[in-house]
Amino acid sequence: MRNAPVYWPLVDLETMKECHIIMTYRLNRVPIKELVAQLELDLLPALRNPHAISPTVPVLAILHFLSSRLFQVTVGLAAEMSQPKFSKVLQNVLDALLKLVNSYIRFPPRAELPTVKAVFYNISHIPHVIGAIDWTHIALVPQRANELVYRNQKSDSGYPNLPWLLTLVRQLTTEGENRYNEVCGWMRRMIEMTFGLLKARFCCLHVSVGALQYRSGKVCKIVVACSMLNNLAFRIHVTLLEVGDIDAGAVVEAVNSDTEKADEAHDKRTDLIRHYFR
Repeated sequence: MRNAPVYWPLVDLETMKECHIIMTYRLNRVPIKELVAQLELDLLPALRNPHAISPTVPVLAILHFLSSRLFQVTVGLAAEMSQPKFSKVLQNVLDALLKLVNSYIRFPPRAELPTVKAVFYNISHIPHVIGAIDWTHIALVPQRANELVYRNQKSDSGYPNLPWLLTLVRQLTTEGENRYNEVCGWMRRMIEMTFGLLKARFCCLHVSVGALQYRSGKVCKIVVACSMLNNLAFRIHVTLLEVGDIDAGAVVEAVNSDTEKADEAHDKRTDLIRHYFR
């Protein structure tokens, strides 16, 4: 019979104050324990030896890394992990987290859409809105062979006007179009605030920390993991204790649409403005 692993607790959540836990890991005690329980089966194979650390330790180490402005070597030393060990733990925890992505990031199901529409209508007075879209900068070190692909083009007018996607009117001709653009500006500020809170909660994504020193594939995993954990924090109403100055600008890659869809989208947007922004 194989002996059960003996875990050496490096961090004891039970003895930490709740405010310190939130400041360090961006979640409170109970959801961290639940998260460890969800990830444990995927993390145990890497920990199975007589002196294995508890699965709580790698999870806390990665939460600390994602939420801090520290390099992984600094966080690794705090968790008593070497650089190679921390890199392996980072990969293991990210992979385990991403298996749960559909539980933390999802589009509202059909049954919830009336509530979503009502929330957006109360904000914008535009009917039938079920979401808002934009994107944000995440600094990373580009591959030298494809460096131009990663360059910031600062193209903020790239979203096409489509039958299902309302965009700003670029050349204003009526007061209704002006009021419509103002409402779209309110909606956009909501998205920028969301990005700002994400980067304030998980500082590794903020430009002030510098570029993430990983290949683009791992950076994508880090961004998704932070988004999952950010949604979890919102879901359980964890207060963000420290919010710095956030650069939540968005860059949009130009997208071409065919003339037929563009004409249909233009007609729909014009009709909406005529009916709701007179």
